[in-house]
Amino acid sequence: MGKPRRKYSNEFKVEAVRQVVEQGRPVAEVAKGLGIHENLLHGWKRKLTANGSVLPPKGEKSILDLEQENRELRKELEKVKMDREILKKRRLTSRTTRTEIPVYPRESGDL
Repeated sequence: MGKPRRKYSNEFKVEAVRQVVEQGRPVAEVAKGLGIHENLLHGWKRKLTANGSVLPPKGEKSILDLEQENRELRKELEKVKMDREILKKRRLTSRTTRTEIPVYPRESGDL
């Protein structure tokens, strides 16, 4: 059996690729310094710089982060839509269905 698969955060991936792209350091050097395989870093670079797009400036979100945020927002939107539909339904205890007679007289004009 092999080692368990390690997972790397999006920030780690972006910073690793940024060292190669912006600083011009060789992939082998960066990979060795980070303790990862060269092929892994090549894959990240290919994915993050696909279609001629460049990495986002430091401090901005990467494509992977934006996709994750989009999924979370879609889930939240579905939940809010369901909540809204529930609240739209007429409640059985609304005033129009009440058949109770008030015990205390109301002020004039209110009937």
